[in-house]
Amino acid sequence: MPSCFGNITNLEYLDLSNNKLEGPLPRSLVKCVKLSSLILHHNEFSDIFPRWLEAPQLGGLDLQSNKFHGMINLTAFGLSFPALYLLVISNNNFTGRLPAKLFSNASLGVIDLSNNKFGGPLPFPSPATFYYSIASNKLTGKIPSLICNATKLEVIDLSNNSLTGTLPQSLVKCKYLEVLDLSDNQIEGTFPRWLGTLPELKVLVLRSNNLKDLLDIPMGARLFPKLHILDLSNNSFSGPLPTNLITTFKGMMIGENGQDESLYMTRSFRSASYENSVTVTMKGLEIELMKILTFLTIIDLSCNSFQGNIPESIGNLHSLVGLNLSHNHLQISGAIPRELGDLASLGYLNLSNNQLTGRIPKDKQLGTYSKDSFNGNLGLCGTPLLKACPGDTQPPPLLLSSSTFDREGHESWFKQKPMWLGYASGIVIGISIAYIAFEMDKPKCLCKV
Repeated sequence: MPSCFGNITNLEYLDLSNNKLEGPLPRSLVKCVKLSSLILHHNEFSDIFPRWLEAPQLGGLDLQSNKFHGMINLTAFGLSFPALYLLVISNNNFTGRLPAKLFSNASLGVIDLSNNKFGGPLPFPSPATFYYSIASNKLTGKIPSLICNATKLEVIDLSNNSLTGTLPQSLVKCKYLEVLDLSDNQIEGTFPRWLGTLPELKVLVLRSNNLKDLLDIPMGARLFPKLHILDLSNNSFSGPLPTNLITTFKGMMIGENGQDESLYMTRSFRSASYENSVTVTMKGLEIELMKILTFLTIIDLSCNSFQGNIPESIGNLHSLVGLNLSHNHLQISGAIPRELGDLASLGYLNLSNNQLTGRIPKDKQLGTYSKDSFNGNLGLCGTPLLKACPGDTQPPPLLLSSSTFDREGHESWFKQKPMWLGYASGIVIGISIAYIAFEMDKPKCLCKV
């Protein structure tokens, strides 16, 4: 960036995002005392945090996806930018511990510190914060019970850290919460069914933690009315599949989902828009979807120790796009429930590596999946498997299908950082598959061994 920018002393808004600018920021910017927004994301700037700026009116600071580094002078942070409402410094190389009360006196609506190397305990968000992400850092300790003193929170993403302990029940104070991603931590305890009282919760990702025991939901409970994405994979849950929980998912039933008309889960904040993201795992790859499609409706209960039958009530979730029950100990007498064939929007199905038995139903949707959806169930027979059922005159032909959702040994369906949903049938599923294929990256391992 040329130093002559500092000569524009009346400069209020500077956006140089999505270029290939590099090197340190010119210190001449210190003369831009009227600066209210500094947007430099997706460049190659290499510098320390610009606390040397003298811009008391600075409200928006976006440095994401650069090469900024080092520790932030936390003592001077609040004094440097008293008007700051948007702080996005994700995807850099910042380090250091984050004091618990770092943001307590700020008016930050958006805090995104994800994908850095911050350590220490989790800091409290600002009372004004609605988007809060410190994912993919080195945070330790418990999630503080005071986190939802910030009652405006809509998105909490603390995934991929080393957080421990149980979930604080104070999270029920976050009445506006839509996305909660705590995946890839070391959180303990049982399934937090009390989160189901949150009226706006759409995405719940608890994958790869130390959660255990039954998903004990009372019959007739009215929980999770708007939930579209549930990922409980790679934990130690046990017992029967939660029939009573599945029947509460009104957000996955056509006509009762109240989905947004927009294609993506987005929100506007002052002059900026912000999007949530989710990471989906397919064929051993983690694919980060940078925008959450509003019609992306998924249940992933894989890599646990569930037993018993597949509930017929799953057939009522007519807007379901992805279902992964693989790597459990499911045992079913007779055939797979034919109700699964009623799910016309189901683009991904994985029932592999269980103890299912009987003939795979030939009708409707179930006949379109490849053998990879059913492999590892020694008692299953019929198309698309090569194993013929008793009474068959010849082995069934091998079908090829674009609906394959293979997990190659240990598959888990997602991972989130925030996005959103809205159903449109057939062609929409094709769009979602193409979109996921386009976003594929970041190979990573899945199930706990």
